[in-house]
Amino acid sequence: MINEQDNLTILRKINKKPKTSQRNLAKETGFSLGKLNYCLLRLKDKGLLKIRNFSRKKDKVKYMQYVLTPKGIAFRTKLTIEFMKRKMKEYEELKQDLKSDDKKAKNFNNKNLK
Repeated sequence: MINEQDNLTILRKINKKPKTSQRNLAKETGFSLGKLNYCLLRLKDKGLLKIRNFSRKKDKVKYMQYVLTPKGIAFRTKLTIEFMKRKMKEYEELKQDLKSDDKKAKNFNNKNLK
């Protein structure tokens, strides 16, 4: 099962390097080759990605190109926005935790200094 974070990771890497091998893409994403292949095929099935295989070449691995479709670009943008919203929420929660911890530390220090 592919999660949204995996989709975003793959789409971002492909956007940066459309002419890459699955092996290199797997290395960059930290996915196994099997997982990456599965993810790429699911993205292709959803219409988010086109995979061009230049089969006239002897070494096909070096001649794969991954192209984000307009639907894929829109999907990547949506995932990026959702990711940023989650991170901003986490940031705000951490900021509140730090304020709370700071107050506790000040109260603790004030009580122990008396």
